[in-house]
Amino acid sequence: MAGAGQPDWHRAKQYVLKRLEELPPNLDYHGIHHTRDDVLPAAIRLAELAEVDEEEALLLRTAALYHDIGFLEQYTQNEPVAVRIATETLPGFGFSPAQIEIVGDIIMATRLPQSPHNFIEELMCDADLDSLGRDDYFTTSHNLHTELAAYGVHLTLTEWYERQIGFLSSHSYFTAVARSLREATKQQNIVELKRRFAAME
Repeated sequence: MAGAGQPDWHRAKQYVLKRLEELPPNLDYHGIHHTRDDVLPAAIRLAELAEVDEEEALLLRTAALYHDIGFLEQYTQNEPVAVRIATETLPGFGFSPAQIEIVGDIIMATRLPQSPHNFIEELMCDADLDSLGRDDYFTTSHNLHTELAAYGVHLTLTEWYERQIGFLSSHSYFTAVARSLREATKQQNIVELKRRFAAME
């Protein structure tokens, strides 16, 4: 067991990923893959590029791990649930109350519209929407469209493209490292969205 000030990140990761395996199968976007294969690697990469210190990097990747665990209990307003689960479980992995409070703040910053108050929260928000500026954007976007339909938000493909054009056009990455990685491809994705939308009119 890690002592005070020496959090056991690997045990926390094992715990969270095991819990995320319990997520509903109709979470085509917010399933375990979103955290494990998307947001967590993006958070780690952005932290490295931004050269944040070891403590901040630890808290950022911990928040990335926990940020969607609230989907285990409810679909909307899941961030406060994630903070509660983190608050209940992180002491067992050697995290201090001060560290846990910071993790909770980082998680809450991801609630849309995103509201980061410091650089680490900005990195988390950028990691959470990393896919907007990636080549696989249309795959992840389709998965979100399908997931929303499963939870009662039914949009035609035309409506979806129109909404995504608005979302991506109004979105800005908070950090220079995220902009350098993802902004150019995000702009290409907007162009392709507009092309697809125009073709459906």
